[in-house]
Amino acid sequence: MTETGVRPASARDRRVRYVGLLGAVALTVAAYTGGALPDSITTRAGHPFPAVLLWLLGTTAMVGAWWTLRAGAPSTGWALRTAALWTVPLLVSAPLGSRDLYSYACQGWAYADGGDPYATGVAEAGCPWLDAVAPVWRDTAAPYGPFFVLLAALAVVLGGTLVGTLAVLRVLAVAGLLLAAFCLPGLARAAGVPPARATWLVLACPLVGVHLVSGAHNDAVMLGLLLLGLLLLVRRPARSAGALSGAAAPPPVGGVPDAARGHSVAVVLVAGVLLGLAVSVKATAVVVLPFAALAAVRGRYTVAALLRDGGTLATGVLGALLLSSLLSGLGLGWIGGLGSSGDTVQWTSPPTAVGMLVDYLGEAVGLPPVGVPVARILALTLLAVLLVLLWWRTWSALRHPRQPDRGQRGEHGDARAADAAPYGPPAARATGNGPPAAVGVSPSEVGAGVSRHRSVLLGAGLALALTVVLAPVFHPWYATWPLALLAVTATRTIWFLVPSALASFLALPDGTNVARLVKAPGAVAMTLLVSVLAVRFLSRIRRNREPR
Repeated sequence: MTETGVRPASARDRRVRYVGLLGAVALTVAAYTGGALPDSITTRAGHPFPAVLLWLLGTTAMVGAWWTLRAGAPSTGWALRTAALWTVPLLVSAPLGSRDLYSYACQGWAYADGGDPYATGVAEAGCPWLDAVAPVWRDTAAPYGPFFVLLAALAVVLGGTLVGTLAVLRVLAVAGLLLAAFCLPGLARAAGVPPARATWLVLACPLVGVHLVSGAHNDAVMLGLLLLGLLLLVRRPARSAGALSGAAAPPPVGGVPDAARGHSVAVVLVAGVLLGLAVSVKATAVVVLPFAALAAVRGRYTVAALLRDGGTLATGVLGALLLSSLLSGLGLGWIGGLGSSGDTVQWTSPPTAVGMLVDYLGEAVGLPPVGVPVARILALTLLAVLLVLLWWRTWSALRHPRQPDRGQRGEHGDARAADAAPYGPPAARATGNGPPAAVGVSPSEVGAGVSRHRSVLLGAGLALALTVVLAPVFHPWYATWPLALLAVTATRTIWFLVPSALASFLALPDGTNVARLVKAPGAVAMTLLVSVLAVRFLSRIRRNREPR
């Protein structure tokens, strides 16, 4: 199939490609001169100016190049080749922007040595590479799921030395990104978004190259599994053509629907396993599961269908979680370690910023510092409420989709659906202009399929965005979670691309968070931003409720 929206690469596109490459090269040099090298904690004082300058220039070049083509690359293939080109220098760089990679290595070593990384920190476990681990994480239990602990231990066994272990961990991260690269075009088509744009926004984002490739964060593995699970769900053929638009399904013929049903159940189970493994890498993926259950529904959205297909998905998810827990021999101890990632206090988390400001003001009048924990508890409570409301709104929209009036359908409806066909389900993409007549799917039904996929995937992306905003801590690579799904669904992108661009400048080459250097001003600025956005949001809700 010929990709829709392809254009020839211009001289501007080629300049963007090589400016980004120069930025990646500059960052690689910065990594070796001032990055998160194993012995830099004990041998280096401060931040070498040349390394910081190269980091700033390289990050600016990559962010600028990425931003320039935010409306879309010439083609999906061009976007993939350019992102791969930018990745090459970062593949061989020292870790950039974080020392978490050393924590992974030591947690894997502790498990391979017979220890329990959920019960003890890597210092107590006696990791031989302890000096490379950031001090704040040396006495902290592993905050990751058992599947990732197994992968980290495998990296230790295969790598042997610290350098070898880091290399294997980076290979695992790149494997996760390759899975994501495979899934992004299909998810974008299913949601009616140009694949070239979605591929560019995710894979060419500097956060991906710096933190998921060079830093080899396990978020790459989580995203790869998550996107593949969702792709399997949205690429399944519907129960019937009419089911997409809410019409009655035709009667079974010759037992074929039963075979298709069995195949569909297997696909949902496999998708559930993949999503369960994603949660077993990083528990953040759990907020996507309610929306994945909606994607699992075949045919019309009813409570019975949700219980049937969502239950099948849940079986796969729970099976993966239980199996990884049993294979690790650590049981459910990993659940207790999930809170360990909230030990740091930085204003880059909005609720933490509000709590910090409250504590600063309270300190002036002699009050105890309780603002941060209280703000975090309130934010998590608000997150739970908003996630439920978001899911319910998505469910309601799927059960009662808005239909265009008869005049609009008669004059424009079929054309609009046919235009969406190249980005629709597999059946719709069988030809360039719409589904084949033999399938029995009308263009309007194709449009309905695109709409339901987009609703589910957008809901999952917004759930991840809310989780990032209201979580107790924020690190730059957290922004890649919602980016991966919003890029394949959102029609307006500025609102999540700007934070992603700014987050690219938050971590110095050695992993020092820039936020640490401006704690009080940052807390004030973030609190003001939260206040302004909250007022605008509430005003918009009031306007929408006013009778017209």
